[in-house]
Amino acid sequence: MADDDNQHSTSQSIKARLQEGNQNSVFRNKGLLELDTVIDEDRIVGRDDQLDNIISYIRPALQGNRPPNMLLYGPSGTGKSLIINAVCEQVLELANSQGDRFGVIKINCQTVSSHDRAIYRLVENAAQKASVDIGVPESGVSTDQKLNRFYEILSNNFDSIIIILDEIDLLLGRRRNPDDEPAYSKLLYQLSRASHLGRIGGHVSVAAITNDPRFMQNLDGRAESSFNPQDIIFSDYDADQLQAILKRRKDAYQDDVLNGGIIPLSAALAAQDHGDARKAIDLFRKAGEIADRETEDMVHENHVRHAQKEARRDRTLTQMQGLSTQKKLSLYATAVSSVYSQRNLDAIPSTVAYRVYQFLVDILDVEKKSRESYLRYMNEAETYNLVTSQKRGRGFGSGVHKEYTFIDDSEVVVETLEIDFRLEGAKHERDLIKSVVNAQINNFF
Repeated sequence: MADDDNQHSTSQSIKARLQEGNQNSVFRNKGLLELDTVIDEDRIVGRDDQLDNIISYIRPALQGNRPPNMLLYGPSGTGKSLIINAVCEQVLELANSQGDRFGVIKINCQTVSSHDRAIYRLVENAAQKASVDIGVPESGVSTDQKLNRFYEILSNNFDSIIIILDEIDLLLGRRRNPDDEPAYSKLLYQLSRASHLGRIGGHVSVAAITNDPRFMQNLDGRAESSFNPQDIIFSDYDADQLQAILKRRKDAYQDDVLNGGIIPLSAALAAQDHGDARKAIDLFRKAGEIADRETEDMVHENHVRHAQKEARRDRTLTQMQGLSTQKKLSLYATAVSSVYSQRNLDAIPSTVAYRVYQFLVDILDVEKKSRESYLRYMNEAETYNLVTSQKRGRGFGSGVHKEYTFIDDSEVVVETLEIDFRLEGAKHERDLIKSVVNAQINNFF
């Protein structure tokens, strides 16, 4: 009975704590800072030309005509998906008010591995929008049968349709060699030819979204001719534009909880990272989440900097997933050589890092690999965009050495790697490792 009472008390405590967290949050409407939220048009900033172009291209759908195909390209986080989705939402509302059967079918090709899978995802999406059965199984039937079902759903339920293929350049499919036609080329050819060939009764337009400005060069000649899109170019946001974007979303927060420097700092940090609005919004949101976590009633600049550090750690962790113990140890030895050095070094000599590696494997009781293996592991780290390298001579008689510079903060790399249980022992020997690092650096120079 006592256990039941304790369990009941615990569940009440959890519920009370959850409710208290909601009431005390710095957020009012956190959804405004979610990256997949379709926002109102008054929140769109710095994209007037692109917005005008997309509106003019899609407007014919409201007049019973076929919009042209479109290719939206530019760096990540520059508003491509945001704007095409915002315009299509408005067209959908206007079309419905006129009694027109207009539809928008969207898939993100990043999560699609093959041409067949892309077709099935289109069938799923179309069936959901039309409120009909999918009508074909995911496996066990040919791709042509799935494509025919897709055409059938469109013909029976829509007079005009826009198909949005986000991150289309990632739909490569299974290719035996690099010269094989990518899956996206075949898909674009089929979709852009469907109306002309009478496969679909209504109007079909395709809006392809890519980060690759050379995307059209990789299309098969037939697909290029058939797709023949209107190009809409998106450039990086500058810091002022990023500030304006965040100001139009600050009502995601409660009144008077944002320190005055939060928006300029979030925008400045994102502008340094290639003007990516997604990263600016992400920092802006994560800063509030950290404030909530620390039960603060205000969001301060230190929360933004903490959020940036967490984002870098997450990115580094993603890059390092799947690396072997030896590869992580090689990276760790190089990173601690940078972090613990008492000299102001712009790059870490491989000779120093390898000697630190030798010390680490001894204290961690791990098999010791050769210098050649260490260099091979670091070459692989370079392909993962974790480090850059250069060869440098250090004066007469010193020879030429390979030296490494971390792309992200080396402190973040050290902290991220120490999360790994196999490096737990290194955390307890920091003073000793620091002395070894500086002894090796002094000896080298």
